Amino acid sequence: MADDARLQAVVGLAQAMAAACGRREVARVAAERARTAMAGTFAAVSVWERDRGQLRVLVNDGELAEGEEPQPADECYPVHDFPEITEFLHERWAGGGGEPHAWVERATAEPSPSAGEGAYCHQRVAALRRRGRGSCVVAPIVLHGRAWGELYVARGPADPVFTRADAEFATVLAAVLASGVAQTERLEEVRRLAFTDPLTGLGNRRAVDMRLDEVLERHRADGSVVSLVVCDVNGLKEVNDAYGHDAGDRLLERFGSLLSRCGAILPGALAARLGGDEFCLLAVGPPADEVVRVAGELCVRALDLDGGRGVACGVASTGDPIGPVRSARRLLRLADAAQYRAKAAQSVKPVVAGREIVHLADETPPPPGDRRRFRGR
Repeated sequence: MADDARLQAVVGLAQAMAAACGRREVARVAAERARTAMAGTFAAVSVWERDRGQLRVLVNDGELAEGEEPQPADECYPVHDFPEITEFLHERWAGGGGEPHAWVERATAEPSPSAGEGAYCHQRVAALRRRGRGSCVVAPIVLHGRAWGELYVARGPADPVFTRADAEFATVLAAVLASGVAQTERLEEVRRLAFTDPLTGLGNRRAVDMRLDEVLERHRADGSVVSLVVCDVNGLKEVNDAYGHDAGDRLLERFGSLLSRCGAILPGALAARLGGDEFCLLAVGPPADEVVRVAGELCVRALDLDGGRGVACGVASTGDPIGPVRSARRLLRLADAAQYRAKAAQSVKPVVAGREIVHLADETPPPPGDRRRFRGR
Protein backbone atom coordinates (compact mmCIF):
# COMPACT_ATOMS: atom_id res chain seq x y z
CA MET A 1 0.00 0.00 0.00
CA ALA A 2 1.34 3.45 -0.93
CA ASP A 3 2.21 5.96 1.77
CA ASP A 4 -0.77 8.20 0.88
CA ALA A 5 -3.15 5.27 1.09
CA ARG A 6 -1.73 4.24 4.44
CA LEU A 7 -2.05 7.77 5.77
CA GLN A 8 -5.67 7.83 4.66
CA ALA A 9 -6.19 4.47 6.38
CA VAL A 10 -4.77 5.83 9.64
CA VAL A 11 -6.96 8.94 9.47
CA GLY A 12 -10.00 6.83 8.62
CA LEU A 13 -9.34 4.52 11.57
CA ALA A 14 -9.06 7.46 13.97
CA GLN A 15 -12.30 8.97 12.69
CA ALA A 16 -14.19 5.67 12.83
CA MET A 17 -13.07 4.97 16.39
CA ALA A 18 -14.08 8.47 17.48
CA ALA A 19 -17.63 7.60 16.42
CA ALA A 20 -17.57 4.16 18.08
CA CYS A 21 -19.21 3.55 21.44
CA GLY A 22 -17.76 1.09 23.93
CA ARG A 23 -14.66 -1.07 24.03
CA ARG A 24 -15.97 -3.88 21.84
CA GLU A 25 -17.19 -1.48 19.17
CA VAL A 26 -13.81 0.27 19.14
CA ALA A 27 -12.15 -3.14 18.79
CA ARG A 28 -14.53 -4.15 15.98
CA VAL A 29 -13.85 -0.98 14.01
CA ALA A 30 -10.10 -1.32 14.54
CA ALA A 31 -10.00 -4.97 13.43
CA GLU A 32 -12.04 -4.30 10.30
CA ARG A 33 -10.04 -1.22 9.29
CA ALA A 34 -6.67 -2.82 10.05
CA ARG A 35 -7.51 -5.95 8.07
CA THR A 36 -8.55 -3.88 5.06
CA ALA A 37 -5.59 -1.48 5.26
CA MET A 38 -3.09 -4.33 5.53
CA ALA A 39 -4.71 -6.51 2.85
CA GLY A 40 -5.31 -9.21 5.42
CA THR A 41 -7.87 -11.99 5.38
CA PHE A 42 -8.37 -11.97 9.14
CA ALA A 43 -7.87 -9.60 12.08
CA ALA A 44 -8.47 -9.74 15.81
CA VAL A 45 -8.13 -7.45 18.82
CA SER A 46 -7.38 -8.97 22.22
CA VAL A 47 -7.00 -7.52 25.72
CA TRP A 48 -4.50 -8.75 28.29
CA GLU A 49 -6.33 -9.58 31.51
CA ARG A 50 -3.45 -9.41 33.96
CA ASP A 51 -5.43 -10.61 36.96
CA ARG A 52 -6.37 -13.80 35.12
CA GLY A 53 -3.14 -14.25 33.18
CA GLN A 54 -4.85 -14.52 29.81
CA LEU A 55 -5.45 -12.86 26.47
CA ARG A 56 -9.17 -12.36 25.89
CA VAL A 57 -10.28 -11.93 22.28
CA LEU A 58 -12.72 -9.04 21.96
CA VAL A 59 -13.44 -9.34 18.24
CA ASN A 60 -12.57 -11.44 15.17
CA ASP A 61 -13.01 -10.01 11.68
CA GLY A 62 -12.73 -11.44 8.15
CA GLU A 63 -12.45 -15.10 7.18
CA LEU A 64 -13.10 -17.01 10.38
CA ALA A 65 -11.71 -20.47 11.09
CA GLU A 66 -13.67 -23.19 12.82
CA GLY A 67 -14.53 -22.17 16.37
CA GLU A 68 -13.95 -18.44 15.81
CA GLU A 69 -16.83 -16.01 16.26
CA PRO A 70 -17.08 -12.30 15.37
CA GLN A 71 -17.68 -11.32 19.00
CA PRO A 72 -16.64 -14.33 21.07
CA ALA A 73 -18.10 -14.70 24.53
CA ASP A 74 -15.16 -16.56 26.00
CA GLU A 75 -12.21 -16.98 23.61
CA CYS A 76 -9.16 -16.78 25.85
CA TYR A 77 -5.55 -17.95 25.70
CA PRO A 78 -3.15 -18.40 28.65
CA VAL A 79 -0.53 -15.69 28.50
CA HIS A 80 2.21 -18.23 29.23
CA ASP A 81 1.54 -19.62 25.75
CA PHE A 82 2.44 -16.20 24.33
CA PRO A 83 5.11 -14.91 26.73
CA GLU A 84 6.22 -12.19 24.35
CA ILE A 85 3.29 -10.04 25.47
CA THR A 86 4.96 -9.63 28.84
CA GLU A 87 8.01 -8.20 27.08
CA PHE A 88 6.21 -5.41 25.23
CA LEU A 89 7.91 -2.80 27.38
CA HIS A 90 11.37 -4.36 27.16
CA GLU A 91 13.96 -1.99 25.68
CA ARG A 92 13.81 -3.68 22.32
CA TRP A 93 10.07 -2.89 22.15
CA ALA A 94 10.10 0.50 23.84
CA GLY A 95 12.38 2.33 21.49
CA GLY A 96 15.87 0.89 21.76
CA GLY A 97 17.62 -0.54 18.73
CA GLY A 98 15.21 0.84 16.15
CA GLU A 99 13.22 -2.39 15.90
CA PRO A 100 9.49 -2.09 15.16
CA HIS A 101 7.15 -2.78 18.03
CA ALA A 102 5.17 -5.23 15.91
CA TRP A 103 6.60 -8.40 14.43
CA VAL A 104 5.78 -10.99 11.79
CA GLU A 105 5.25 -14.74 12.06
CA ARG A 106 4.76 -17.18 9.20
CA ALA A 107 3.55 -20.75 8.97
CA THR A 108 7.03 -22.29 8.78
CA ALA A 109 9.20 -24.07 11.29
CA GLU A 110 11.73 -21.22 11.26
CA PRO A 111 11.44 -17.58 12.29
CA SER A 112 10.56 -15.11 9.57
CA PRO A 113 13.62 -13.11 8.39
CA SER A 114 11.51 -9.95 8.69
CA ALA A 115 10.42 -10.69 12.21
CA GLY A 116 13.45 -9.46 14.07
CA GLU A 117 15.65 -11.41 16.42
CA GLY A 118 13.81 -13.35 19.11
CA ALA A 119 10.33 -12.72 17.78
CA TYR A 120 9.57 -16.31 16.76
CA CYS A 121 6.69 -17.87 18.72
CA HIS A 122 5.99 -21.57 18.25
CA GLN A 123 2.38 -21.25 19.48
CA ARG A 124 1.56 -18.61 16.90
CA VAL A 125 3.14 -20.63 14.12
CA ALA A 126 1.12 -23.66 15.18
CA ALA A 127 -2.04 -21.55 15.25
CA LEU A 128 -1.37 -20.26 11.73
CA ARG A 129 -1.07 -23.80 10.41
CA ARG A 130 -4.06 -25.05 12.33
CA ARG A 131 -6.28 -22.30 10.96
CA GLY A 132 -5.01 -22.40 7.40
CA ARG A 133 -3.24 -19.05 7.41
CA GLY A 134 0.13 -18.18 5.92
CA SER A 135 1.49 -15.33 7.99
CA CYS A 136 0.49 -12.82 10.64
CA VAL A 137 1.65 -9.55 12.10
CA VAL A 138 1.26 -8.97 15.85
CA ALA A 139 1.27 -5.42 17.21
CA PRO A 140 1.15 -4.66 20.94
CA ILE A 141 -1.40 -2.09 22.08
CA VAL A 142 0.33 0.01 24.74
CA LEU A 143 -1.81 2.18 26.97
CA HIS A 144 -0.52 4.52 29.70
CA GLY A 145 2.93 2.95 29.37
CA ARG A 146 1.68 -0.60 29.85
CA ALA A 147 0.78 -3.42 27.50
CA TRP A 148 -3.01 -3.41 27.16
CA GLY A 149 -3.43 -6.08 24.48
CA GLU A 150 -2.65 -6.77 20.85
CA LEU A 151 -3.74 -6.20 17.28
CA TYR A 152 -3.37 -9.34 15.14
CA VAL A 153 -3.71 -9.40 11.35
CA ALA A 154 -3.26 -12.52 9.19
CA ARG A 155 -3.09 -13.44 5.52
CA GLY A 156 -3.88 -16.67 3.69
CA PRO A 157 -1.21 -19.22 2.71
CA ALA A 158 -1.26 -18.10 -0.93
CA ASP A 159 -0.89 -14.40 -0.07
CA PRO A 160 2.41 -12.49 0.21
CA VAL A 161 4.07 -12.82 3.61
CA PHE A 162 3.96 -9.69 5.75
CA THR A 163 7.14 -7.61 5.66
CA ARG A 164 8.95 -5.38 8.12
CA ALA A 165 7.23 -2.38 6.52
CA ASP A 166 3.91 -4.05 7.28
CA ALA A 167 5.00 -4.51 10.90
CA GLU A 168 5.88 -0.82 11.14
CA PHE A 169 2.49 0.12 9.70
CA ALA A 170 0.75 -2.23 12.15
CA THR A 171 2.60 -0.46 14.98
CA VAL A 172 1.11 2.85 13.85
CA LEU A 173 -2.37 1.33 13.64
CA ALA A 174 -1.97 -0.14 17.14
CA ALA A 175 -0.98 3.29 18.48
CA VAL A 176 -4.11 4.83 16.96
CA LEU A 177 -6.15 1.99 18.43
CA ALA A 178 -4.58 2.68 21.85
CA SER A 179 -5.77 6.29 21.60
CA GLY A 180 -9.29 5.10 20.83
CA VAL A 181 -9.24 2.69 23.76
CA ALA A 182 -7.99 5.44 26.09
CA GLN A 183 -10.80 7.75 25.00
CA THR A 184 -13.38 5.00 25.49
CA GLU A 185 -12.06 4.18 28.96
CA ARG A 186 -12.18 7.85 29.94
CA LEU A 187 -15.80 8.08 28.81
CA GLU A 188 -16.67 4.86 30.62
CA GLU A 189 -15.07 6.21 33.79
CA VAL A 190 -17.08 9.43 33.50
CA ARG A 191 -20.22 7.37 33.00
CA ARG A 192 -19.35 5.17 35.97
CA LEU A 193 -18.89 8.21 38.18
CA ALA A 194 -22.15 9.73 36.91
CA PHE A 195 -24.14 6.64 37.84
CA THR A 196 -22.31 5.52 41.00
CA ASP A 197 -22.74 6.52 44.62
CA PRO A 198 -19.24 7.58 45.78
CA LEU A 199 -19.63 6.32 49.36
CA THR A 200 -20.92 2.80 48.77
CA GLY A 201 -19.98 2.10 45.15
CA LEU A 202 -23.60 1.16 44.43
CA GLY A 203 -25.73 2.77 41.75
CA ASN A 204 -27.13 6.22 42.48
CA ARG A 205 -30.55 7.78 41.97
CA ARG A 206 -29.75 8.66 38.37
CA ALA A 207 -28.92 5.01 37.65
CA VAL A 208 -32.20 3.89 39.23
CA ASP A 209 -34.25 6.40 37.22
CA MET A 210 -32.69 5.31 33.95
CA ARG A 211 -32.93 1.59 34.67
CA LEU A 212 -36.51 1.88 35.92
CA ASP A 213 -37.62 3.56 32.70
CA GLU A 214 -35.95 0.76 30.70
CA VAL A 215 -37.48 -2.14 32.63
CA LEU A 216 -40.96 -0.62 32.67
CA GLU A 217 -40.82 -0.38 28.88
CA ARG A 218 -39.98 -4.08 28.89
CA HIS A 219 -42.87 -4.71 31.29
CA ARG A 220 -45.29 -2.93 28.98
CA ALA A 221 -43.94 -4.83 25.97
CA ASP A 222 -43.88 -8.40 27.29
CA GLY A 223 -45.28 -8.39 30.82
CA SER A 224 -41.94 -8.93 32.59
CA VAL A 225 -42.26 -8.62 36.35
CA VAL A 226 -40.63 -5.45 37.71
CA SER A 227 -40.05 -5.20 41.44
CA LEU A 228 -38.69 -2.40 43.59
CA VAL A 229 -37.46 -2.83 47.16
CA VAL A 230 -36.94 0.41 49.10
CA CYS A 231 -35.00 0.40 52.37
CA ASP A 232 -34.44 3.03 55.04
CA VAL A 233 -31.55 2.34 57.44
CA ASN A 234 -32.77 2.68 61.02
CA GLY A 235 -30.78 4.58 63.59
CA LEU A 236 -28.42 6.49 61.30
CA LYS A 237 -29.09 9.83 63.02
CA GLU A 238 -28.39 8.33 66.44
CA VAL A 239 -25.10 6.86 65.20
CA ASN A 240 -24.08 10.20 63.68
CA ASP A 241 -24.98 12.07 66.88
CA ALA A 242 -23.27 9.61 69.22
CA TYR A 243 -20.18 8.61 67.27
CA GLY A 244 -19.80 11.10 64.43
CA HIS A 245 -20.48 11.02 60.71
CA ASP A 246 -17.54 8.73 59.98
CA ALA A 247 -19.27 6.03 62.01
CA GLY A 248 -22.51 6.76 60.18
CA ASP A 249 -20.74 6.43 56.84
CA ARG A 250 -19.31 3.07 57.90
CA LEU A 251 -22.83 1.88 58.75
CA LEU A 252 -24.05 2.95 55.31
CA GLU A 253 -21.09 1.23 53.64
CA ARG A 254 -21.74 -2.00 55.55
CA PHE A 255 -25.41 -1.95 54.63
CA GLY A 256 -24.49 -1.20 51.00
CA SER A 257 -22.32 -4.32 50.94
CA LEU A 258 -25.13 -6.36 52.49
CA LEU A 259 -27.60 -5.02 49.93
CA SER A 260 -25.23 -5.93 47.11
CA ARG A 261 -24.83 -9.49 48.41
CA CYS A 262 -28.57 -10.02 48.79
CA GLY A 263 -29.26 -8.39 45.43
CA ALA A 264 -26.93 -10.88 43.76
CA ILE A 265 -29.55 -13.56 44.48
CA LEU A 266 -31.79 -11.82 41.94
CA PRO A 267 -30.14 -12.06 38.49
CA GLY A 268 -29.43 -8.64 37.01
CA ALA A 269 -30.82 -6.69 39.98
CA LEU A 270 -29.57 -3.13 40.48
CA ALA A 271 -28.51 -2.26 44.03
CA ALA A 272 -28.47 1.49 44.63
CA ARG A 273 -28.30 4.22 47.23
CA LEU A 274 -30.98 6.81 46.61
CA GLY A 275 -29.48 9.31 49.02
CA GLY A 276 -29.02 9.74 52.75
CA ASP A 277 -30.12 6.52 54.46
CA GLU A 278 -32.36 5.36 51.57
CA PHE A 279 -31.40 2.38 49.42
CA CYS A 280 -33.18 0.20 46.88
CA LEU A 281 -33.08 -2.98 44.84
CA LEU A 282 -34.57 -2.95 41.35
CA ALA A 283 -35.21 -6.35 39.77
CA VAL A 284 -36.79 -7.43 36.49
CA GLY A 285 -37.77 -11.02 35.76
CA PRO A 286 -37.90 -12.87 39.12
CA PRO A 287 -41.44 -13.44 40.48
CA ALA A 288 -42.69 -11.20 43.25
CA ASP A 289 -42.48 -13.97 45.86
CA GLU A 290 -38.75 -14.40 45.23
CA VAL A 291 -38.15 -10.66 45.58
CA VAL A 292 -40.12 -10.55 48.84
CA ARG A 293 -38.09 -13.51 50.13
CA VAL A 294 -34.83 -11.70 49.38
CA ALA A 295 -36.17 -8.53 51.01
CA GLY A 296 -37.02 -10.56 54.11
CA GLU A 297 -33.53 -12.02 54.24
CA LEU A 298 -32.10 -8.52 53.89
CA CYS A 299 -34.14 -7.34 56.88
CA VAL A 300 -32.93 -10.25 59.01
CA ARG A 301 -29.27 -9.74 58.14
CA ALA A 302 -29.48 -5.98 58.64
CA LEU A 303 -30.35 -6.56 62.32
CA ASP A 304 -26.82 -7.94 62.80
CA LEU A 305 -25.01 -4.89 61.44
CA ASP A 306 -22.80 -3.23 64.05
CA GLY A 307 -24.22 0.09 65.16
CA GLY A 308 -27.50 -0.23 63.28
CA ARG A 309 -31.05 -1.11 64.23
CA GLY A 310 -32.09 -2.90 61.06
CA VAL A 311 -33.99 -1.40 58.15
CA ALA A 312 -37.50 -0.44 57.23
CA CYS A 313 -38.29 -2.17 53.96
CA GLY A 314 -41.10 -1.74 51.44
CA VAL A 315 -41.72 -3.78 48.29
CA ALA A 316 -43.78 -2.98 45.21
CA SER A 317 -43.98 -5.44 42.31
CA THR A 318 -45.97 -5.61 39.11
CA GLY A 319 -46.35 -9.30 39.98
CA ASP A 320 -48.72 -8.33 42.82
CA PRO A 321 -52.23 -6.81 42.60
CA ILE A 322 -51.14 -3.17 42.64
CA GLY A 323 -53.02 -2.06 39.54
CA PRO A 324 -51.51 -0.84 36.28
CA VAL A 325 -48.06 0.71 36.54
CA ARG A 326 -47.95 3.22 33.72
CA SER A 327 -45.08 5.27 35.07
CA ALA A 328 -41.93 4.90 37.11
CA ARG A 329 -43.32 7.45 39.54
CA ARG A 330 -46.22 5.19 40.50
CA LEU A 331 -43.98 2.21 41.31
CA LEU A 332 -41.65 4.48 43.28
CA ARG A 333 -44.55 5.88 45.31
CA LEU A 334 -45.93 2.41 45.99
CA ALA A 335 -42.60 1.09 47.25
CA ASP A 336 -41.90 4.23 49.26
CA ALA A 337 -45.34 4.20 50.86
CA ALA A 338 -44.86 0.54 51.84
CA GLN A 339 -41.48 1.40 53.34
CA TYR A 340 -43.04 4.32 55.23
CA ARG A 341 -45.61 1.95 56.73
CA ALA A 342 -42.82 -0.45 57.75
CA LYS A 343 -40.96 2.43 59.39
CA ALA A 344 -44.00 3.64 61.29
CA ALA A 345 -44.82 0.12 62.52
CA GLN A 346 -41.16 -0.63 63.36
CA SER A 347 -41.60 -3.81 61.35
CA VAL A 348 -38.71 -6.26 61.16
CA LYS A 349 -40.20 -7.70 57.95
CA PRO A 350 -40.84 -6.01 54.61
CA VAL A 351 -44.23 -4.47 53.97
CA VAL A 352 -45.53 -5.43 50.53
CA ALA A 353 -47.81 -3.21 48.47
CA GLY A 354 -50.86 -5.07 47.26
CA ARG A 355 -50.65 -7.68 50.05
CA GLU A 356 -50.63 -6.29 53.58
CA ILE A 357 -51.96 -2.97 52.31
CA VAL A 358 -53.46 -1.81 49.03
CA HIS A 359 -53.72 1.38 46.97
CA LEU A 360 -50.84 2.93 48.83
CA ALA A 361 -49.89 5.26 46.04
CA ASP A 362 -53.37 6.79 46.08
CA GLU A 363 -53.36 7.51 49.82
CA THR A 364 -52.28 10.73 51.45
CA PRO A 365 -48.48 10.85 51.19
CA PRO A 366 -46.19 11.58 54.16
CA PRO A 367 -46.03 15.22 55.23
CA PRO A 368 -44.02 17.52 52.91
CA GLY A 369 -41.13 17.81 55.36
CA ASP A 370 -40.65 14.06 55.77
CA ARG A 371 -37.19 13.16 54.49
CA ARG A 372 -38.33 9.68 53.49
CA ARG A 373 -40.46 10.91 50.58
CA PHE A 374 -39.11 10.17 47.13
CA ARG A 375 -38.16 13.27 45.29
CA GLY A 376 -40.54 13.90 42.40
CA ARG A 377 -39.33 13.14 38.94
